[in-house]
Amino acid sequence: MGFDAIIVGARCAGSPTAMLLARKGYRVLLVDRAAFPSDTMSTHYIHQPGVARLARWGLLDRVAALDCPPISKARLDTGSFVLSGSTTPESCDGDAYAPRRALLDKILLNAAVEAGAEFSEDFSVEDVLTDGARVTGVRGHNRSGLTVNVRAPIVIGADGLRSVVARAVKAAVYKAKPALTCGYYSYWSGLHVEGAEVYLRPRRVVGAWPTNDGLTVIYVAAPRGEFGKFRAAVEKNYLETISQLPSLDARVHGGRRVERFSGTADLPNFFRKPFGPGWALVGDAGYHRDPITAQGISDAFRDAELLADAIDDGFSGRQPIGAALAGYERQRDRAVRAMYWFTCYFAAHLEPPGGLRLLDALRGNQAETNRLFRMLAGTTPVTSFFSPGHLLRLFVSGYLAPKVAAQQA
Repeated sequence: MGFDAIIVGARCAGSPTAMLLARKGYRVLLVDRAAFPSDTMSTHYIHQPGVARLARWGLLDRVAALDCPPISKARLDTGSFVLSGSTTPESCDGDAYAPRRALLDKILLNAAVEAGAEFSEDFSVEDVLTDGARVTGVRGHNRSGLTVNVRAPIVIGADGLRSVVARAVKAAVYKAKPALTCGYYSYWSGLHVEGAEVYLRPRRVVGAWPTNDGLTVIYVAAPRGEFGKFRAAVEKNYLETISQLPSLDARVHGGRRVERFSGTADLPNFFRKPFGPGWALVGDAGYHRDPITAQGISDAFRDAELLADAIDDGFSGRQPIGAALAGYERQRDRAVRAMYWFTCYFAAHLEPPGGLRLLDALRGNQAETNRLFRMLAGTTPVTSFFSPGHLLRLFVSGYLAPKVAAQQA
């Protein structure tokens, strides 16, 4: 049987793209070098826009059944003061979730197969096939080592940051910034968190949030330049960071670490040209940003929809395929432009634009504190929150409110 599309990579970008194309009636081959279920390095946090897509695809009930608590509250501790609020948009009741990747990715893969995609695991793609002008398929080997050539009108690279497909087609990189942070995380039992907790300290950001089976993940981010020192004594440096956070440190001492540390400094920031003759990129293969804002899964889900719709427009004749894929690139870049700026700033400075002065202006203003958390979740536009008029109102109200309160006392 011939295929309409070959998708390389079956995780948070590849499996949804395969599912959506298969649901439109296309014959899809989905391949991955891993066997499933299996874990992968990830913050595995799904903000509300990503959760909304899971619901639209009919998969949210499966994720919610994983003994993974919904996350609707957030707490930001600066060391001098704490902001607490809601990440749930005013327009809906949606929560965030942080399911382990072995479980989430298997749900997404099963949905792709149920939709009619064919899946081949333990299949390593070595290169793309071309006719000299366009990509026509892939060459790879299966678990037995047998070399296989497979052809289709489009090859989609959903194979992550170090995409084989992107390298083979020499996809152009733009708006690139070097790695700005490094990070390590692990999992703890007997450690309760009420929603998502974020701690800002000099040269450190710490995040903690609940996941499956009563566990809590704690992530420590540090400047990229400190990676060598941090890696030389991971546990010592990780726990020394947490010791600066009394409320979390007490819970860490009352809990138990149940898995090894995972970490990396391979966190570049870039856009790749996401299409060309016979090929396309989706997820981290086409756009990568620091994990400090945990946008990766939600971005992958959005781009899977955009790409599947563009391919359908091209294959159905509603648009030339090149024009449809150019539209995919424009929509992707427009959707992430402001969050990319915010993420890179946050990663470079380990505090948001405006720093503690901005956060201090939110104290006592619950509506604006909630708006901050919704901006971080991607449900309030970054451009709206950081518009000059909004910032002016925040700083004026933050300056005047304490004076008014003192006069009324």
